[in-house]
Amino acid sequence: MRSVVAMMALAVLTACGGIRDDLTERPDQIGNFLLAHNIVVANDPQKGPFSRDVTDEEWKEAIQSAVQDRLGRYEGDAWYHVAVVVQAYVAAMPGVPMVYSPQSVLLVDVTFFEDATQTKLNEDPIRLTIFEPCCTPVLGSGMLRTKEEQVEGLAFNVARAVERTMRENAEWFGGVPETLADDPTIVAGDAHNDAIDQIDANSTN
Repeated sequence: MRSVVAMMALAVLTACGGIRDDLTERPDQIGNFLLAHNIVVANDPQKGPFSRDVTDEEWKEAIQSAVQDRLGRYEGDAWYHVAVVVQAYVAAMPGVPMVYSPQSVLLVDVTFFEDATQTKLNEDPIRLTIFEPCCTPVLGSGMLRTKEEQVEGLAFNVARAVERTMRENAEWFGGVPETLADDPTIVAGDAHNDAIDQIDANSTN
């Protein structure tokens, strides 16, 4: 069993390489976007079932760093603010392979602001359901990753989700909207949906 886990972990890490490498590339600009304030709020978010404990500060630091790394690469000439609010999470505990494998997931709300006019670009917060990149359903990330690695992976995907949302709504930043291929680790949802049910549904395999 240890050999099987090790081989699957290696496969996951290999597959993740392509996703992580995208930060080394110069991005196509999104209109005139230039990152101003990078705001992350984590005020005692709901912890889902079978989850490790993650502090508000751990979420804030991880997501702010990931958003800065990704959106700080853009070189537009107009300032915009990005606000991410952490609503709920599961940082999966180790399970039993092929019997019970909790999956890590994070629920966030995102709002964009234009600095020049001090106005919101989206009237209602955009709800995003975030799963870890390259997670194996059979094992669950709790078998392969520490809590710190889970938080970092979810934060990395939050930043990707924010960037995807910006590209799909590029007219907000003076650009041309794009149609992107589906990403199963990033699910867009309405802010009024009962997204906590998605945590419960994805806690078991």
